[in-house]
Amino acid sequence: MKIDITYCVPCGYLERAIDAQRTLLSTFGGALESVALVTGDKGVFTIAADGVEIYSKPADFDITQVVEAVKAKLQ
Repeated sequence: MKIDITYCVPCGYLERAIDAQRTLLSTFGGALESVALVTGDKGVFTIAADGVEIYSKPADFDITQVVEAVKAKLQ
């Protein structure tokens, strides 16, 4: 499974994106093909698994919900 984390560079979302990437990689390791950081703008912060959006700002960001969504897709 490929995960894409698209984040707004001007908004300063890089640290949040790196934290999400780190959490997903440490939780799922080799079960994921990749966890890519994709630069964006205009306030974007989304996480997609194999092209299907599983999180999008402005929803409350909860990494536990993101992890659970990825876990469900891996099963």
